[in-house]
Amino acid sequence: MSAYNRSMARLAVCIHGMWGTPDVWQPWRDYLEARGWRTLAPALRHHDAPPLEAPSALGTTSLNDYLADLEAEIRSLPEPPVVIGHSMGGLIALLLCARGLARTGVLLTPAPPSSVIALRPSNLLAFSRIQLAWGWWRKPHRPTLAESLSYTFNTMDPAEATPLHSGFVHESGRALFEIALPWLDGAKTASVDPARVTVPLMFVAAEKDRLVPPDVVRRTARRFAHVSTYREYAGQGHWVLGQPGWQDIARDVANWLE
Repeated sequence: MSAYNRSMARLAVCIHGMWGTPDVWQPWRDYLEARGWRTLAPALRHHDAPPLEAPSALGTTSLNDYLADLEAEIRSLPEPPVVIGHSMGGLIALLLCARGLARTGVLLTPAPPSSVIALRPSNLLAFSRIQLAWGWWRKPHRPTLAESLSYTFNTMDPAEATPLHSGFVHESGRALFEIALPWLDGAKTASVDPARVTVPLMFVAAEKDRLVPPDVVRRTARRFAHVSTYREYAGQGHWVLGQPGWQDIARDVANWLE
């Protein structure tokens, strides 16, 4: 294989989750690039705004809008890349795989497709303040520091997690609605037909994840058992992008891909 072909074969598109920006991928990008990968980390639509400013159009932005932007970017590449998605980005990565736009998918603590009910006491509490506001499904939202420390960064030292929260931007109420209440979404935006996914998938779950508990990830992996590998990490929370122990997960992902 030529050096050019090797570099294309080792191209990963990293897709952030709710409230994220490309910056959240820096530890993983540094690690993968040190192993000879090329990485891209696009900002989802409207996620390039300052953290405390909510773009007016964000609230009604759909998962389909995020998908359309990523599809255009991926189609501009010489060949399908690996897609690595975290949380909401994991669901988006799965949807891209179902559209035949990726050669492999790595889904890190992924939000589930509509066929897997994800409601659990911990994630209901995580979004309760946001979803008690009338019209939340069409408004931007952003977690408080206390919410992030309790649910997103629950296995991290608050002193290390607080700067991460300060970089969080607003997220789409529409996208949250499509993920959290798929039975009310007439467009079935979060629906994925397992038969349409023919590329290998690696599902990563975290024992102490309070946003996407491991049993939710496990059930999703079973829906795609014909192509899936499932890994669960003891002592880990949702933030597998940078909490203590993330290097072990990144190493296992890279080994699996390679």
